[in-house]
Amino acid sequence: MMQKAEATSTSPTSEKREDRRRLPVFMSENIKPIVVEWENFARTLTPTADGMTPLGLRDHIHLILQFIVDDIQSEQSPKEETIKSKGKKARNRATTAAETHAALRLSGGFNISQMTSEYRALRASVIKLWRRTNPFMDEKDFEDLTRFNEAIDQELMESVTYYTDEVLRSKDLFIGILGHDLRSPVQAIMLSAELMPRMGPLNERQAMLAGNMSECAERISGLIDNLTDVTRARFGASLPIVRSAMDFGYVAHQLVDETRAAHPERNIKLDVSPGNLKGEWDKARIGQVFSNLLGNAIQYGFQDSSIDVGIAIDKDTVTLTVRNRGVPIPANKLSMIFDPLTRATATTGQHASTNLGLGLYITQEIVAAHGGTIHVSSSEEQGTTFTSCFPRSRPKPALHVA
Repeated sequence: MMQKAEATSTSPTSEKREDRRRLPVFMSENIKPIVVEWENFARTLTPTADGMTPLGLRDHIHLILQFIVDDIQSEQSPKEETIKSKGKKARNRATTAAETHAALRLSGGFNISQMTSEYRALRASVIKLWRRTNPFMDEKDFEDLTRFNEAIDQELMESVTYYTDEVLRSKDLFIGILGHDLRSPVQAIMLSAELMPRMGPLNERQAMLAGNMSECAERISGLIDNLTDVTRARFGASLPIVRSAMDFGYVAHQLVDETRAAHPERNIKLDVSPGNLKGEWDKARIGQVFSNLLGNAIQYGFQDSSIDVGIAIDKDTVTLTVRNRGVPIPANKLSMIFDPLTRATATTGQHASTNLGLGLYITQEIVAAHGGTIHVSSSEEQGTTFTSCFPRSRPKPALHVA
């Protein structure tokens, strides 16, 4: 009778457990396929990646992977783990590989979504490749996976922080160029226009040219102010507000009178409610609101219709309304009327739509910076009305109870 042969082979499960690699070891031994996956994904980020060399697509991936491997293998106490989870891990390098990667991607024209998607793809590809050779995970593997995700998150944070800081620095540089390099020649033109009459009597044509120079220079100066404000607001910075005590009614009379003088052909009515119109606002910014809303009413209102300006009061706010009668704003455009570079399509005033559509956006930002609100209504029967509400004083900060 034949005896059963004694089983000496190990189970497939045991073999796979013995063959598995810890995550940092696997990453070190499989740099090439990981880099290939990174490069293949970066190549899909078109059109930015079009024409880039393999070296450019790979960028600093080798150094990023080395940081991740070293980070997983390093000892980490519970205290260090807590500090790291809060993004407060001490730096040991002046510029990290992730920051350099962000700098090169920014200079290469990649947007922040494309750059962050590279880290998402890296995370997915490493885990996918590792799990193919390591289908059975133990406690140590889960710990490695946690450390891996922490390291990816740190690299991602460094890249995003560097990228956004550089964008903000570029914004400040752009504002500086607008505020200095463009203003200098404009101021020279304005000064020349002012000096021309002082150099001697001007004939009619010379006086007209001097007036045109001055008017155009003032218009360019206003456009520079608008572009500066829009740039600041679009990058998340609120418009600077310098509050001081002022009488809203007095300022309203002053600004409406100036507009009447500039547009004697238009009928501009002002109705100011009696009572206390004093508060703390930025007079120059309030002037911008009046100028923008009145300019909008003049441009889009019918020539033979009046422009109605109203100032109403209650205990805590002063409300400014500006109404004109013209072609109503389409209902589907009302929600976009305060967007930059957006303007109503129908122009019925004497000035064709040559502006950039920045005025209403800036007006909204000024009102918001004062803690107020602005909205618009438009219909054929009632005309178009912009209503701005300004708190009399700076809003009090909310109290947070711990």
